[in-house]
Amino acid sequence: MPKTIIKICGLSTPETMEAAVEAGADMVGLVFFPKSPRHVTLSDACRLADIARGRSEIVALTVDMDLHGLQRINELVQPDIFQFHGQETPEACAAARVMMRRRIIKAIGVSERADLEAALPYVNVAERILFDAKPPKDSDVPGGHGVPFDWTLLKSLDLPCPFMLSGGLDPENVAQAIALSGATAVDVSSGVERGKGVKDSGLIRAFVAAVRGAEHAKE
Repeated sequence: MPKTIIKICGLSTPETMEAAVEAGADMVGLVFFPKSPRHVTLSDACRLADIARGRSEIVALTVDMDLHGLQRINELVQPDIFQFHGQETPEACAAARVMMRRRIIKAIGVSERADLEAALPYVNVAERILFDAKPPKDSDVPGGHGVPFDWTLLKSLDLPCPFMLSGGLDPENVAQAIALSGATAVDVSSGVERGKGVKDSGLIRAFVAAVRGAEHAKE
């Protein structure tokens, strides 16, 4: 059975980055969005990326960033993947993929079945679609709220590209989320924090262990 891909997002300290890599995270996410409590500067991101490079894939999360900003991240941080978490158009994603020569993950907010259709214009551009819970209406941050959506909406989803599940996942519920959604990749941020934006190394290890435990239960 293929291994479930695990992404730990919003890492901001060397200690938690090392914990995520050592625990076996396949992807580690750096957030470049000043409104987020998980935002990192370019200089900090470079240091964090150096810890993970060659050990886990580095994902740069941005929100409606212009090409100049993307180019700066690409040149200095050298991520493996860009994750677009805003209102980026398929055309903008395609242009960034060509210019940056990086793979693309596109996030889609979900609260009901009809929201899944928003992924369709991106399936030929993005390597993977990330389905995340829609943020509260009064929020100006598109993700990291620790709120799940109905995971069963994804169970029979038929897309030409693979998807990743995010939104409200934690060590206690990720096995159930995988079973209900059929996800082969999961992404966690607030679910491994002891405070807003503050990652916990123990929770990171527990999350990875829970996902691997769910894999063994299927065998």
